[in-house]
Amino acid sequence: MMVSSGSSEHTGFTAPAPRTRSHVATACKDIADGFRLWRLAATLGWLDIRLQFSGSTLGPFWLTLTTAVMIGSMGLIYSQLFHLVLKDYLPYLSISIILWQTGLSALILESCSTFTRATETLRSVNMPYTVQALRTMMRCGIVFSYNLVVPVAVFLIFGISPGTEVVLALPALLLWLVDSVALCLLLGCACARFRDIPPIVGSVMQIIFYITPIIWEPKQVGAHAWWLYFNPFYSLLEIVRRPFLGQSPTETSWLIAGGISAVFCLLALFVFSRSRSKLAFWV
Repeated sequence: MMVSSGSSEHTGFTAPAPRTRSHVATACKDIADGFRLWRLAATLGWLDIRLQFSGSTLGPFWLTLTTAVMIGSMGLIYSQLFHLVLKDYLPYLSISIILWQTGLSALILESCSTFTRATETLRSVNMPYTVQALRTMMRCGIVFSYNLVVPVAVFLIFGISPGTEVVLALPALLLWLVDSVALCLLLGCACARFRDIPPIVGSVMQIIFYITPIIWEPKQVGAHAWWLYFNPFYSLLEIVRRPFLGQSPTETSWLIAGGISAVFCLLALFVFSRSRSKLAFWV
């Protein structure tokens, strides 16, 4: 009996199934597709702000007004407590508070709810998960831009100009943008799986606020300022803050900030690649 050599059915030979895409490759494709939809993410982020302040006369400018009152009050009080000149201290305090409160801290806290606040969208619409990370980044960026008016006003009132050094803040802000997407993917996945993480993150951020030079200056600790480099938030803050104050960040700050960003990105890619297929069930 003749058997056709080209028929796997008769020979008992089964062709191997095509190799499935790895988790990392799928995650990278999701990230790339998400960045292609950046306009959608920006629209969703702006819609979040509009819904938050719907019916309000001043709208998001309430954030600016609240921040201005807080910085003015803190400047007057702490300049007296620390025996500092208000003209020197208030510009430092204003840019530090804005970068921390509406920058690093706000982004970290908001990133915890990256996916949990988009439950209905994730379950009903087929789109890259990275769009939600960009949405959170855009929302925080809009809030940051509204509050940036406050330190600009402080600088104008005291006649302070950062000079050409302010250009050095551009690559630092770009690094922050990369970190923000990584944080949203990392904490967004972790908090979707473990709902106890957000309050823990909130408590930790309150502690970090006091051990990071925000309301106090590094020079106030004198010769012990070297230990500040063990605080990762210090270097991330310095590479943006110093150019606004007309100074250049140290190479050490840049090296530490770059190393921290690389760790954030690798860890975010690992967690996101392992969690992506389960996110719809976790939320």
